[in-house]
Amino acid sequence: MNTFAKTLVSAAVIATAMTATTATVQAADKVLLKTPIAFGSHLPALGTPIKWVSEQLPLMSDGSIKMKIYEPGKLVGAKEILGAVSSGKVNSGYATAGYWQGKIPAAALFSAVPFGPEAGEYMAWLYYGNGLKLYQEMYDSNGYNVHVIPCAIISPETSGWFKKEINTPEDLKGLNMRFFGLGASVMEKLGVSTSQLPGGEIFGALEKGAIDATEFSQPAIDQRLGLHKIAKYNYFPGWHQQATIFELLINGDTWKGMSPGQQAIVDNTCKASVTNAIAEGEAMQFDVMAKAKENGVNIRYWNDTMLKTFEEKWNEVVAEKTAEDPFFKKVWDDLSTFRKGYDLWEANAFLPRAKNN
Repeated sequence: MNTFAKTLVSAAVIATAMTATTATVQAADKVLLKTPIAFGSHLPALGTPIKWVSEQLPLMSDGSIKMKIYEPGKLVGAKEILGAVSSGKVNSGYATAGYWQGKIPAAALFSAVPFGPEAGEYMAWLYYGNGLKLYQEMYDSNGYNVHVIPCAIISPETSGWFKKEINTPEDLKGLNMRFFGLGASVMEKLGVSTSQLPGGEIFGALEKGAIDATEFSQPAIDQRLGLHKIAKYNYFPGWHQQATIFELLINGDTWKGMSPGQQAIVDNTCKASVTNAIAEGEAMQFDVMAKAKENGVNIRYWNDTMLKTFEEKWNEVVAEKTAEDPFFKKVWDDLSTFRKGYDLWEANAFLPRAKNN
């Protein structure tokens, strides 16, 4: 074989090897996020945000990142998501940090805070205060191998669905009620026995009398569960959840294996989802509330005595939890400092709310 022929053969071999290597690298660069979710993807503003993210990621990344979502309980249970992502059983998951408060008390502060910030203020603290830094520190310091990204937020929930009228704190005593997060601790101080049933079990429990009352989410979401068919008194405002954050957890090793560009795409798609989620939630509540009134639901606004009582008991809960857990105190102090500064803006910038009918 002459020198020219040998050169061509060598070049062909090298080109083939380079092509194979490039294909291997490209294949290795692709990421499939297998994502169990805590809320059904049919639930508006609660489960729909992560479905939207799963549709956007392959478009934004030209196929470099894909996400396959698994409905609640299909792969792992909702309350098992954190552990499953950390261990690598799955490489991502979508939930709300309040589900982990039994293991990490401060987690509840990154989910929903009674008498806490509305969505705009919450986002300001997360993105431009110390919120995100503390959020990641919480998981790191507790030994979880996860990277956390806020991936949706909704504005106020309803305060609860009751089968009877509630006018005084005494009217709550003895009730069995489904309640979420830090608000449950407040209700327990008022003589309510609380449980945190998943959404799919609430209607049956309410219908059979296993619980007397419940809260779950916003009117448009509660309507999907049929709560208005059994409990005819729907109370506002949602003092326990003025805003609720939902998180995308990615296994730490998976996150480190992604390129900076891929990480940026996931980060910014989730940030876009935060915007999308709150817009979706805000757009759909009033029609549902109007129809509920037409169908016999009594929409009530808590009287001043009730709101004052809820806040007093919340202050007791905060005092207890900050004394019990140093990291809870660290997060609470930082959030409180931010909110005190924000008060100057909030007190002067906004028009009064419309009066409730």
